[in-house]
Amino acid sequence: MALLVAIEGIDGSGKGTQSRQLHKRIEESGARGALISFPRYDDTLFGKAVGDFLNGRFGTLEEVSPFLVSLLYAGDRFESRDLLLDALDRNDVVVLDRYVASNLAHQAAKLSGAEREELIGWICRIEHEIFLLPSPDLVLLLDLPVSEAQQLIATKQSRTYTDQPADLQEADARYLARVREVYLKLAVGGPNWHKLACLNEGTLRAIDEISEEIWNIVEARRNA
Repeated sequence: MALLVAIEGIDGSGKGTQSRQLHKRIEESGARGALISFPRYDDTLFGKAVGDFLNGRFGTLEEVSPFLVSLLYAGDRFESRDLLLDALDRNDVVVLDRYVASNLAHQAAKLSGAEREELIGWICRIEHEIFLLPSPDLVLLLDLPVSEAQQLIATKQSRTYTDQPADLQEADARYLARVREVYLKLAVGGPNWHKLACLNEGTLRAIDEISEEIWNIVEARRNA
């Protein structure tokens, strides 16, 4: 079974870029690698529904229950389960651009206290116990303050699921700050989590510098 690596972080933190960089590095090393990005907006029924949600079709972030929204993201992965399991069988390393932790952070950010903990438990049970999605061997958290992340969001190329410069979640700085808060708490409690700072003394680190740090973590895990 392949090493399963999930790359996480708030919107604009560079998950897509670093996932592609890691996948490229894996293949250049002679190992077999696969890259899957979630949500799969164009490929699954639930992925298309996630795109509709992010475009505001079902209401604002505050109007739609995070319990219900979490089912859309989990359903997208459930539809993709065979694809993921096949990739794990055929490769040495599978890289995921977002995974279950993204669902935890984004939905739990809308709640607090006991309700937040209830939702985290609910999502983990659905994704891992009911939908039987494999747990990642490594979760790499790209940590970036919201102000810098939103500047990078503004430079993103057009996406297939939206014609807006920023989707429902990306446009809300206060919401993204809460998402970052949840991510950081998850990282503290997760034994297989690694937090990577995207800023160094207030300056954005180079893509290749972060990529090298990611590669070293992955290689150390593979050789352990």
